[in-house]
Amino acid sequence: MAPAVAVMTVALLYPIAYMVYASFLDWNPSQRIGEATFVGLRNYTSLWSDESFKESLQVTLKFAAFVVSLEMVIGVGLALLLDRNIRGMSVLRTIFILPMMIAPIVVGLIWRYMYHPTVGVFNKTLNSFGFESVPWLSDSFWSLTSIIIADIWQWTPFIFILSLAALQSLPKSALEAARIDGASGWQQIIHIKLPLMLPVLIVTCLLRLIDAFKVLEVVLVMTNGGPGLSTEILSLRIARTASEFRELGVAAAMSNYLLLVLMMLTIAMFVYTKISESRAEKLKRAVEEY
Repeated sequence: MAPAVAVMTVALLYPIAYMVYASFLDWNPSQRIGEATFVGLRNYTSLWSDESFKESLQVTLKFAAFVVSLEMVIGVGLALLLDRNIRGMSVLRTIFILPMMIAPIVVGLIWRYMYHPTVGVFNKTLNSFGFESVPWLSDSFWSLTSIIIADIWQWTPFIFILSLAALQSLPKSALEAARIDGASGWQQIIHIKLPLMLPVLIVTCLLRLIDAFKVLEVVLVMTNGGPGLSTEILSLRIARTASEFRELGVAAAMSNYLLLVLMMLTIAMFVYTKISESRAEKLKRAVEEY
């Protein structure tokens, strides 16, 4: 295990330790880290009186909750709908995953142009039907909604592909037993398919949740956190604190808060995954014995 431990220590643990140490310093980019002043927990405690930080945290939580929930519902729904023998299914899968292959900067530019107040395709379509234009990126409500829509468009295929793979790996005996017992399509989905898919769905949800907390490029290109702070998610706030405000210690403290939240979510998800896997295994054995 020595080579793997060495690589992990150098490539993973050392940068994290460096960031944790920096969070206890009053450090700016013009200084070496050894020249920075040690301030203890001041960077951490000062953030809880910083209204901008608290608002960014609220925006991040709201954004992550909406995108992950909607992407899970749409992605799993599409997988259930297309879990059948369809001609050209391989081509369809390729088309579905295309948004995932596009660079986030390009995604942000594409959607920014489509949301343009005068020449964007959305407002032109609304105007052609006699409706008024929508301030997609200049209103605090619509700007966050616009970013959520763009994220759903890009990352729902990720949920779809993993959900479809989980569906196609389900034991055929369980589904056949349910059909013999007269279970309807909905009953098979609710009582057989979804419970057996749950371990995969939980891991998929966790991966998307972690990514949602770290979204930066799309928000930066589309709104740059505006109007006001209505779309300034925490990762953007960290970047601005480090680059614009030149407060590396405060930015490191923000990063550690974000890391702590993600670690708590990860631990909770893994515990729940173990419990769900145990339940799914019991269900599988019961069906096979039947």
